[in-house]
Amino acid sequence: MLTSIRLQNFRSYLDDSFELSESVNIIVGKNASGKTNLLESILINAGENSYRGKDIELINHNSDWAKIDCNNEDNTVRTVKLQTVNSNIVRTYEIDGNQYKRLNLAKTIPVVVFEPNNLNILTTSPDSRRNFLDELLEKIKPGFKEKRRQFKRVLYQRNALLKTGIRNAQNNLFVWNLRLSELGDYIFNNRMELIDTINQFAEEIYNELSITKSTVSFEYVTKLNKNNYASDLIKSLERNINTDIERGFTSSGPHRDDFDLILNNHMASETASRGEMRTLMLVCKILETRVIEKSRSIKPILLLDDVFSELDGGRRQALTNFLKEYQTFITTTDADVVLHHFSDQANIIAISKTN
Repeated sequence: MLTSIRLQNFRSYLDDSFELSESVNIIVGKNASGKTNLLESILINAGENSYRGKDIELINHNSDWAKIDCNNEDNTVRTVKLQTVNSNIVRTYEIDGNQYKRLNLAKTIPVVVFEPNNLNILTTSPDSRRNFLDELLEKIKPGFKEKRRQFKRVLYQRNALLKTGIRNAQNNLFVWNLRLSELGDYIFNNRMELIDTINQFAEEIYNELSITKSTVSFEYVTKLNKNNYASDLIKSLERNINTDIERGFTSSGPHRDDFDLILNNHMASETASRGEMRTLMLVCKILETRVIEKSRSIKPILLLDDVFSELDGGRRQALTNFLKEYQTFITTTDADVVLHHFSDQANIIAISKTN
């Protein structure tokens, strides 16, 4: 639980401090006043990357460094410093007096971000849905982040080889096929395990938010055999080698898989109304929160970037009931949209500066 935060040369903040509530914090200000910058600083301090840009964009343009200090309820201080070194940005952490360049999973603070683009995850590209699963797995599964990085590296190497021509590719692809199938199987099995976990809660959460009695489930979508994924993947890679060479990319593997949300026995992407899709997206984020809490035995911090304005009254109230259990930060240009849902329980943080 965070009790205060100090920002130095971080985006629009030169040297500003804020007292934080252990429950709901409502960050109020005009557009471009720095509300989202404050949310972003909490995310960076937790050990994650920004959903808005690269580290170089986080440093105020008049400086070559930025610093975030967070005080916690146990009186410890957690510091992140961003420093420009030879045109590169170096990020360092100081936790309990020890310095780190990278954090393992145990030293990160679990954070769940709700932002307007999340509301499109179910209707946009499969890549966004794969990222939803994989980024959640990175937050709960030690070692998954590194395995995912290795898979991307091997996939890049295989695709580069495919572009060199038929003879060269055919003579050198076997080792990449083998490694890709091993890593692909690891990613697939962890995704399936996650799907099984979230299906334990999905229907209950949806009915609670929508005040209905509906059936809801996540269904993993792949062209490969789920019972023997690694073997089927390597067969597919070898069977489709000529097609892959012609196209210049790898056509089989977890990077081509997807998931569907099934609502009342129909694919939600085809039959759900706009309101139902908004509810399903909130279900995804609440599931993310529940899975993290269950896996790591700690309540994550929730960051809501202008999400309330995207929801109607009923969904706002349903989300409000859920948020009260967590330390939450909500940005808004209109405090009245949010405040009356929390009465006197919320801490108001007024932002007046402009970028």
